[in-house]
Amino acid sequence: METTTKKKILFVITKSNWGGAQRYVYDLATALPKDEFEVHVAFGQPGLLALKLKAAGITTHPIFSLERNVSLLADIKSFFELARLFRTEKPEIVHLNSSKAGGVGALAARCAGVKKIVFTAHGWPFWEQRNPVSRVLIYLFSWLTAFLSHKVIVVSNYDLSVAKKMPFIGHKIIRIYNGIDLNFQLYSADAVRHSFPIGARITGTIGELTRNKNQIALIEQAKNDPDMYVAIVGDGEDRLYLNKKIEEYGLTRRVKIMGFHWASGVLRGFDVFALPSLKEGLPYVLLEAKAAGLPIVANRIGGVSEILDTANMDVFSLERMMRETIALYR
Repeated sequence: METTTKKKILFVITKSNWGGAQRYVYDLATALPKDEFEVHVAFGQPGLLALKLKAAGITTHPIFSLERNVSLLADIKSFFELARLFRTEKPEIVHLNSSKAGGVGALAARCAGVKKIVFTAHGWPFWEQRNPVSRVLIYLFSWLTAFLSHKVIVVSNYDLSVAKKMPFIGHKIIRIYNGIDLNFQLYSADAVRHSFPIGARITGTIGELTRNKNQIALIEQAKNDPDMYVAIVGDGEDRLYLNKKIEEYGLTRRVKIMGFHWASGVLRGFDVFALPSLKEGLPYVLLEAKAAGLPIVANRIGGVSEILDTANMDVFSLERMMRETIALYR
């Protein structure tokens, strides 16, 4: 009987919390055909992604020196840890996600002789609001990551157009939209509705509490609109700051930070979905809000317009994302 050797693929991501990039890694890692791929995932810090991967039986490799903040010592250490991991595991494919894992991982994979290095840009990081010098450095770092990779996935036509203008990497770029199960089940709205007065019209948003997600814009809007009720679903580094602003403006009755919830458990509680982000790739929560039929108010950045303006949500299906990504691996 003829046997087929599985391809070993090793995903690398900086943070193991739960956000768009982490969901992307989880979906790919758990949905790849088990008769064709042996899947491993390396990550920087433990979190929900790591727990879910373990529950799904995926082999994981913590790289504790891999962190989001710039630290020369930690970055050098994570480079050697990743290079050692690549030499030990000998993956045929390394698939890098997030900026830090991308840059350090691409160099380590090249040094380790990995045959195929894939990098997914979940929205180019040089669009973040930073000082001009930082943005130039981040642009150069992003370009170097793409240059060292064999293939670069972008998640929107917007980011594709940007990448095509970057020198020497245009031939490596492929656009593959993020995908979801378009028939996902929505659950009770109680988690949201019980937190607000009966009859309140609720504007909801979902996302990590960070500057890029810009939840402060909804708080400022509620400050000026006495009829506005806001449900902010998520957790993150800006939670204390946002809570202070809610208290400072006297909005504790009308604006609630609800912590982490799955989108399927809160979307029915929203009357309007808002996405005030300053930087996005192709946000999963917006795909889910549109699939759920909610009215949407959003900043048209990154791939947001491509979601809002599409008449055919099938282009954002999980099946299509898997099919196109597997074709790239093969």
